[in-house]
Amino acid sequence: MSKSLYETLEISENANADEIKKAYRKLARKYHPDMNKDAGAEDKFKEINAAYEVLSDTNKKAQYDQVGDSMFGGQNFHDFAHNQGSNDLDEMLRQMFGQQGGFGQQGFGGGFEPDLDMQASITIAFDISILGGKHHVSTNNGSFDIKIPQGIKDGQKIRAKGKGKSHGSQSGDLIIKVIVADSPVYERSDFTLSRFFDLPLKTALFGGKVTIKTLYKEITLKVPEGTKQNQKFRVRELGVLNRKEGINGDLFLKANIIIPKIEDLDDNLLKSMQEYLPED
Repeated sequence: MSKSLYETLEISENANADEIKKAYRKLARKYHPDMNKDAGAEDKFKEINAAYEVLSDTNKKAQYDQVGDSMFGGQNFHDFAHNQGSNDLDEMLRQMFGQQGGFGQQGFGGGFEPDLDMQASITIAFDISILGGKHHVSTNNGSFDIKIPQGIKDGQKIRAKGKGKSHGSQSGDLIIKVIVADSPVYERSDFTLSRFFDLPLKTALFGGKVTIKTLYKEITLKVPEGTKQNQKFRVRELGVLNRKEGINGDLFLKANIIIPKIEDLDDNLLKSMQEYLPED
């Protein structure tokens, strides 16, 4: 028994409801008159909608599965639709299935929802990705500010509601991929930040305090005597905000010991250093 409604949606006769819906949406987008200007696309679109209206309705599908294309006089559905014309086809199918409501008030176009979303990308400064802020976006549909949430990661997306394409009274969304610029100072690992800080040789040798400007505030770090190059100091909760947990990660400060220039040192100090500094 031939059942060409399934052929219209390019699915098997054993397709389930989800497969029928998926196939319909794919083909409806492909042949929608707003998106496909090829000759015959509009007729194909109507056939796809009509086939879906039957196969997506449990009662109509059961009726069709019993008799197949015999209800079209033995023709396949494409030939049947072509011979009826759009208005007659709508009415004919209503009569066939005994439905006063037929295929709905919107005829064959009622079930299709065009994809109105748009894609875009922006690049933001590293500091903004950590602290949050605003970013101005310009598209063909206008310009506006979007809110950048604290702690956003490189590659994450922001959805701007109603800023996509328009179709009648409907508007899609603008889906914005965020690219985070590299920082010359900081490195990020998940919710942890790390950076180097300059440490005078004298302070590294004998200990002391160093003032460091972080992304959030200026802090005073106490370093012990004998601090070594690359030695790490942990500062709690000055890292990246974990929005799920509501707390910040940590900041790790790595010592970069500054060696003074020889010409800037006192001659007596140089002689003492040459005499008493260990060679290993």
